[in-house]
Amino acid sequence: MSPKSPIGYIDMRVFVHATEDTEKVLLSAYNTLPFELKEAVKFKETRLTGYYKNPIILYQTRLTDKQTFIPILNYLSSNLNSLEKEDLTNNIKIHLEKGNLYLRFDKQLAYTNTLKFSKKDPIHFKIHFKHKTSKEIIDLCKELGLLL
Repeated sequence: MSPKSPIGYIDMRVFVHATEDTEKVLLSAYNTLPFELKEAVKFKETRLTGYYKNPIILYQTRLTDKQTFIPILNYLSSNLNSLEKEDLTNNIKIHLEKGNLYLRFDKQLAYTNTLKFSKKDPIHFKIHFKHKTSKEIIDLCKELGLLL
């Protein structure tokens, strides 16, 4: 990929519910990142109230350092098995919207350093591509090994 990154930023967010251990959930989020970036990523904490007045904490961050984008995508790609990549490839249209690629990872499995897509209470990634069509984003994801 050229020095001028096609990626504008990567947003990450994860919710911690009242029944969950905050440290374990944060470790799960950090486990979706390459080891060398874990200390550099800082999450902002926002306290929320759930539907039944239960406390929820939202942890989110926006990564804007262009040097981190490719290592993150390479890490995700190298830690997804072929079935996950096949699923993403077959369903890429539902993961793309307005120049953004949305990925959601299983919070429980990420704690054990396993990356698997999940819709149920996941770790959210939003990868924003600058001025790229869906076809260009798909081509870049294939180049990086995220798609088959």
